[in-house]
Amino acid sequence: MSSEPTPTGSVRRPKTTGLAAGPAKPGVAKVDPILVADAVQRRFGGLTAVDVDHVEIPRGAITALIGPNGAGKTTLFNLLCGFDKPNSGTWSFDGKNLSGVPSFKVARMGQVRTFQLTKSLSLLTVLENMKLGAPHQRGEGFWSSLFPFLWRKQDQEIEAKARELLARFKLDAKEQDFAAALSGGQRKLLEMARALMSDPSLVMLDEPMAGVNPALTQSLLDHILDLKELGMTVLFVEHDMHMVRHIADWVVVMAEGRIVAEGPPDEVMEDPAVVDAYLGAHQDVDLGAVTGRIPVIQAAEAERLREQIEAEAEAELASDTTQEGTV
Repeated sequence: MSSEPTPTGSVRRPKTTGLAAGPAKPGVAKVDPILVADAVQRRFGGLTAVDVDHVEIPRGAITALIGPNGAGKTTLFNLLCGFDKPNSGTWSFDGKNLSGVPSFKVARMGQVRTFQLTKSLSLLTVLENMKLGAPHQRGEGFWSSLFPFLWRKQDQEIEAKARELLARFKLDAKEQDFAAALSGGQRKLLEMARALMSDPSLVMLDEPMAGVNPALTQSLLDHILDLKELGMTVLFVEHDMHMVRHIADWVVVMAEGRIVAEGPPDEVMEDPAVVDAYLGAHQDVDLGAVTGRIPVIQAAEAERLREQIEAEAEAELASDTTQEGTV
């Protein structure tokens, strides 16, 4: 294990290499893909939100899906998980066709996701939220629920597993608290822990660091890395480039609904197509060196444009005043 420091001060863990079957480029074949999508399109009226020709997600690795706001990342997530329906295209998970399969059946197959805005049930306790994530519960049926002896033992096993996961995510002290009482970062941890109740093989995380207190950032990162060490595949959306460099084995870049680049993190950050997607054309800048957070880049660019517009407006006003004085 390398002792190279990370942006959060922890020890950097070794990365998985040799994931692609050829040179890194959009749509490159993977050695062992777990998720494959072909010709997936999603249009909203005249706007094409997703237009992906081909993409493969490597098994047993952490893949980051990055891109500027509005690139279509979350829409692609929704399509792959069955939360939305595409206008065209096919995709498969672990060799099984998912076209037309609803989200709850996709989850049962071992592909689960979390959301940018957490979906914990606020008026249930943390432990009750965890137990909801367990599949195939006998007590969920109407008639079987009337006979506790049919499901009590399974319920005890589910509760024990939930407590074990809560302890791993350091939420065991909160198990009897309502989910509404948790902080934003703790809700992210709860949602990730609940996803593991179904023993998934692919975990999809939509901006897991969004709105998280910096004090919990390292904990979330460690848990994402632990998922890989436990044999799961991780696909996550993130804007923080330092975090992407830190934990991702492979990076897929989207812009305007299309995949414009793929490859190992350090190579992708230097790809002109990626710099162009984030900063506009003719920007001779290292994306990772500029800043750790893409929203900061966008904010700086917006501020520069605002100052430019104000300066032009003032110059035009001064010109009009001069002309009026001359008249």
